[in-house]
Amino acid sequence: MESQCYHCGQVCDTELIRFNDKDFCCNGCKTVYEILNQSELTDFYTLNKTPGIQPDKKTDVQFQFLDTPEIFNKVIDFNDGGVGVVTFYVPVIHCSSCVWVLESLDDIDPRIISSVVNFAQRKVQINYKSDELKLSELAVFMSNLGYKPVISLESTEKVAKKIDRRLLLQLVIAGFCFGNIMILAFPEYVDTGDTWLAENNGYFRWWMFALSLPVVFYSAQDYIFSAYKAIKNRLINIDIPIAIGILVLFLRSTYEIIADLSPGYFDSLAGLVFFMLIGKWFQRRTYQSLAFDRDYKSFYPIAVTKINPEGNQNILLSALKKGDRILLRDEEILPADAILMKGTARIDNSFVTGESKLIAKNLGDKIYAGGKQSGSAIEVEIIEEVNQSYLTSLWNNDAFSREVSEFDTLVNRVSRYFVWVVLSIALIAGVFWYFHDFSKMFQVVTAILIIACPCALALSAPFTIGNIMRILGKKKFYIKDAHTVENLAKIDHIVFDKTGTITENQSAEIKYEGEPLTDLEKQAIHSITLQSNHPLSRSLQYKFRDFSTFEVSAYEQMKGKGQKAIINGKTIALGSAKWLNPMREKNALQTEVWVKINDDIKGRFIFQNKYRKGLATTIEGLDLYGLSILSGDNASEKENLTQVFPSRTEMLFNQSPKDKLLYIEELQTKGGKHVMMMGDGLNDAGALKQSDVGIAVAEDMNSFSPSCDVIMGSEAFSDLPQFLELSKRGIKLVKMAFLISFLYNIIGLSFAVTGNLAPVVAAILMPISSISIVLFATFGSWISASMIFKKQV
Repeated sequence: MESQCYHCGQVCDTELIRFNDKDFCCNGCKTVYEILNQSELTDFYTLNKTPGIQPDKKTDVQFQFLDTPEIFNKVIDFNDGGVGVVTFYVPVIHCSSCVWVLESLDDIDPRIISSVVNFAQRKVQINYKSDELKLSELAVFMSNLGYKPVISLESTEKVAKKIDRRLLLQLVIAGFCFGNIMILAFPEYVDTGDTWLAENNGYFRWWMFALSLPVVFYSAQDYIFSAYKAIKNRLINIDIPIAIGILVLFLRSTYEIIADLSPGYFDSLAGLVFFMLIGKWFQRRTYQSLAFDRDYKSFYPIAVTKINPEGNQNILLSALKKGDRILLRDEEILPADAILMKGTARIDNSFVTGESKLIAKNLGDKIYAGGKQSGSAIEVEIIEEVNQSYLTSLWNNDAFSREVSEFDTLVNRVSRYFVWVVLSIALIAGVFWYFHDFSKMFQVVTAILIIACPCALALSAPFTIGNIMRILGKKKFYIKDAHTVENLAKIDHIVFDKTGTITENQSAEIKYEGEPLTDLEKQAIHSITLQSNHPLSRSLQYKFRDFSTFEVSAYEQMKGKGQKAIINGKTIALGSAKWLNPMREKNALQTEVWVKINDDIKGRFIFQNKYRKGLATTIEGLDLYGLSILSGDNASEKENLTQVFPSRTEMLFNQSPKDKLLYIEELQTKGGKHVMMMGDGLNDAGALKQSDVGIAVAEDMNSFSPSCDVIMGSEAFSDLPQFLELSKRGIKLVKMAFLISFLYNIIGLSFAVTGNLAPVVAAILMPISSISIVLFATFGSWISASMIFKKQV
């Protein structure tokens, strides 16, 4: 008896290697098993019988070109501070065991930090220690595991993928064959009395058989191969009943014409495949549309500071081009790859790598997108176009640590048992019709296998929530992921930061009290405020916008206190009375920023806050929610706030970033609240991350932060009640779509079991069910949004 390799399942015909009482066809397979065994990852083999792939013995030299600097820089996504990030396209990823082992690479090799698989795109993103592991060695390591990365000119040049026209070709061929088979089958359905047609029936039938071959073996091959792989790996997927239905129709029809019993069901077979491919094409196009809108059309409503000869200008991210120079302040995240042109850069790449470590950069050094500046502002020149898709992937890096979607859990649970239930019903119905009316048995079984499909159920949540996210994105309310929409629908308490959230930065009236400031001192104040993105700093920047700037050194920003730096040999400090002038803190009854030069208190800037337009109306629309205001300022604005906010609102002042975080945590744990926090994204990062939904309000500034779940343009603030209402309406639409999907399957199965549903009709109804869910999600969310925002007007 021939031995099969324990790893790859191939017959050991050339050599047989025994290890641990197991057979292997080559040293490569044995090595992979040893690696998995030593890393305690042998569960890989329990997930599937023969999941492995035989390693290619030529890969040791095959990937050496990746270490060439020109190729390396094109392939790598990120490489800084000894950490590299690369995305490999691995087409052999095909099942759960593949995902499991590829996301366990850090357990196999300590030089790999982490890895995440995108199953739909067959890609794996790997964070690794680039100073210990060459890129070529990583590619060889992947190949030896049986997951050889495909690196082509397309992937190295980072160009957009070509449109895959294979599905369209399959659809065209199925449609052509279906139409011609219907023409050839027409005489069988209509008794014309024509002798010539009757004499040539056999000829027509064999032509129908010939036309069915490309339908089965090309157009329907994806369903058949998917079912074969699932069965081979002892898994169950939705393609199994579909493949069984296709093969049953084909084999039964072939038997019928060979035995000269009837024309068979070739017309039903071709129609089945054709209409299922229509549904598949429609789904793919809709998914692509949603992804395109999210990644390329609906840019984040945030701005960057572009440096022009005539002065700095705040421009939207969508307007940023290659070659532009921008100012990157303390705590701001770089939106695209750039070269350091001026200043002292200390970059934190934790947004990309997950490891918080400051890396010093010299003039001319490259800084990768996603890097966060720590310290004084720097000037950089953009060398790559803004990649919104890449920023989105960075933003979602921590999504896997979030709570799992309730809808995803429901769909997975239903899908797990769905196929078994369908196969059982088909078996029972087949046995019944075998004894009751054998002529109907094949049609009944095929109709059952085709009509019952969880596709509509699986599409309900992603399409509905995807459309809600798209609509909200067009309203400048950009949501991180689908689970955030679910969380928005659960919110019952909203916490507002005051400065920069419910107030407008540039509209604030600023009055100075103290010793008169010289022009040089005003220039110094302008220079230090340019380093920070705090709302009060932004207001002062606007006030002194006509003054030039000095070089800034030894810059330091203290959260909740202020900032200081050395300018022209003098120590300049701006901050709170508590930090710079404790003697005046008790009498502080206004929003103020004190100025200290060396050891002398020069004076203070007093801010008369201007609240956002329509704030009172917005707050009235939130009457069903608990409300709180947390501010790092003193209570000088309390009287004004009580005129806008209801009496039930809790207002806390002189709150540090840590105080805000602890307050939200207490609301969640002791009060059982689902909390939404609204802040400026950078200064409130801890509170935003602690909340169930964190919203960064972007007002003409770079507020992109991994801590938030939503980025909202400040001009959309007045629409907040409508955003929350649309999120709730979206969840209701998902539940309605689930109900429609269940009813479709129940009604369809009842007709199929009783023999009142032809396979071709089932094939038409199957994609129609999916299309109907997509249309319901699209029009339902669009109509809901129209009604909600029209009601606002």
